[in-house]
Amino acid sequence: MHLIRVGGTALNQTPLDWDGNRDRITAAIRTAREHGVAILCLPELCVTGYGCEDAFQSPGVQRMAWRVLEEIEPHTAGIVVTVGLPVRFESGVYDAVAVLADGRLVGLVCKQHLAGEGIHYEPRWFRPWPKGRRSQLVVDGRRVPIGDLRFDCGGIRVGFEICEDAWAAERPGASLAARGVDLILNPSASHFAFGKDEIRRRFVLEGSRAYGVTYVYANLLGNEAGRAVYDGGVIIATGGRIAAAGRRFAFADQVMTTAVVDVDATRLAQSRLSMEPLQDHDAVDGDCVSILFTPPTLAPHRESASGDARDAWESGSFVKEEEFARAVALGLFDYQRKSRSRGFVVSASGGADSSAVACLIALAVRLAAHEMPVEAVAARLGVARPSVDGSPGGAVAGDASIRRLIHAVLICVYQSTAHSGSVTRDAARSLAESLGAEFHEFDVESLVQQYRAMVAEAVGRPLDWQTDDVALQNIQARARAPGVWMLANIRGALLVSTSNRSEAAVGYATMDGDTSGGIAPIAGIDKAYLRRWLDWLQRSGPDGVGSFPALAAVNVQAPTAELRPPADHQTDEADLMPYDVLDAAERCAIRDKQTPLETWQRLQATFPTHAARQLAVWTERFFTLWSRNQWKRERYAPSFHLDDENLDPKTWCRFPILSGGFARELAELRAAVER
Repeated sequence: MHLIRVGGTALNQTPLDWDGNRDRITAAIRTAREHGVAILCLPELCVTGYGCEDAFQSPGVQRMAWRVLEEIEPHTAGIVVTVGLPVRFESGVYDAVAVLADGRLVGLVCKQHLAGEGIHYEPRWFRPWPKGRRSQLVVDGRRVPIGDLRFDCGGIRVGFEICEDAWAAERPGASLAARGVDLILNPSASHFAFGKDEIRRRFVLEGSRAYGVTYVYANLLGNEAGRAVYDGGVIIATGGRIAAAGRRFAFADQVMTTAVVDVDATRLAQSRLSMEPLQDHDAVDGDCVSILFTPPTLAPHRESASGDARDAWESGSFVKEEEFARAVALGLFDYQRKSRSRGFVVSASGGADSSAVACLIALAVRLAAHEMPVEAVAARLGVARPSVDGSPGGAVAGDASIRRLIHAVLICVYQSTAHSGSVTRDAARSLAESLGAEFHEFDVESLVQQYRAMVAEAVGRPLDWQTDDVALQNIQARARAPGVWMLANIRGALLVSTSNRSEAAVGYATMDGDTSGGIAPIAGIDKAYLRRWLDWLQRSGPDGVGSFPALAAVNVQAPTAELRPPADHQTDEADLMPYDVLDAAERCAIRDKQTPLETWQRLQATFPTHAARQLAVWTERFFTLWSRNQWKRERYAPSFHLDDENLDPKTWCRFPILSGGFARELAELRAAVER
């Protein structure tokens, strides 16, 4: 039996935050050493941050990353640590992992498969490293092995799959297993998406089983650069079983997970495997870097960071609801502190969207207060320390202290016009009060009338609803923007846009009105799901937090913009179509790239209770509004990436601003309807 303790740490890094990133890395190394870890895996590109984008191409960034690596180097005495950084070699820049052992840099391994789909843009900045290539990098007179390498760390053989390498059809793991590695480390920057964690667990488990190794996966954590949220969740598997798994969506800067593994057991398993013979490029001499390293002697340690540390909700019935709540809450928490803002302002309409946003902000505070004292949460958010009620904080923090902190970071403003009703006003007020938010009412009707009179004089006629419907609706939404912007500026807070993905798909939003804001946290989620989530939040809520009963006044309402006269009984679905139909049309047309005719045919199969002719009307409406409103999607505030159906043109779904508007395709649809 040959036992060693291995570990992975999820880190909450920030692009180009040189000192902060270095300090979090060295703190993680210090924690690992205290727990007797021999080999520690840290996330991909953790020196620079993963989200540096075109800054990766800057020679200055590459040089600074190397300087920070040299500053980290002496902190690795007595331990093997892997840290990620961009490295220039010959004519290209590579996504590399530096192996630091016992206080010195011993080699660099480069990523072989680059992620270039959807939110990823790695081929723009990096080159894929050719399988089997090994060379020497010379920096400031130092010669360092670089390439497709493995490392012998005092008799423990280590290889790498760097993030996308494990998702590729030809994983490096097979070659590494044939070359006799005991341990595969996977430093990753794998953004959150619904259901994605289960896929990660499968490739970690399968890698450990198929290759006869211990496999350590370490991911980034938190809202690193603005749009992507990383859920952390270190996974360690050995011999086809999970040895340890770390918590996801933590609010800490670092979350370490360790496991004691038996090297002899994995070697025995590996010797029994049938493997393809080594290819020439695998068998080249010099692929193994030998390191004089003595792993620390194992001793009893507190095991709080080991074993399965996943929360109970991970195996419950509402995983997607929990993931949505925790991903967006963590994204908002980090967005506030990293942007150095002092809270959030929400234009609270009393409807589903603004209510969801307000609840998510409150959840950010409550979930953070489950992990650390309320005073520590306030310090991380950079707001004034709330008065305390004598409770020690952490998981048993007094609710009064938490509510005071929510009051310090969340401002809700209900802005009425002549068309606003008591139902939405009361819903907005009661929800804000139940959350503990600061609440204000602005009456903007006089502003609306001033704009209406000014423009009527300019065009030489009165404005009325028969001829000027859209303009009269939009001016109400736009009149609401300046006041909340002003309040946000005075407080140094973030104005939050409350638009959702369904509205973005068809442009059902007023630019510079309800789209105003610096962050759009729910622009990646469809309205039909959002309403189901609010119902869950009202009835049950996240594990450890509980329900939000005040949402009952929101959930009983039919969604409405409340911009036309009350006698019109305006609702969103009457203006557009049922939200479940809209969302199905969006997935078919945009995600699956189906034509209008194909979309209509699929909708008929999905919604047999609606007449075929009515579905055709809605299909044409969707495609027409989609193609007209790309310019709006281009102007939306940054949104969080939550699944692979995002409509954000900057990170996922590109479409021309000007187009033919599906004219021929819609004519084909109309002809099919008439047949």
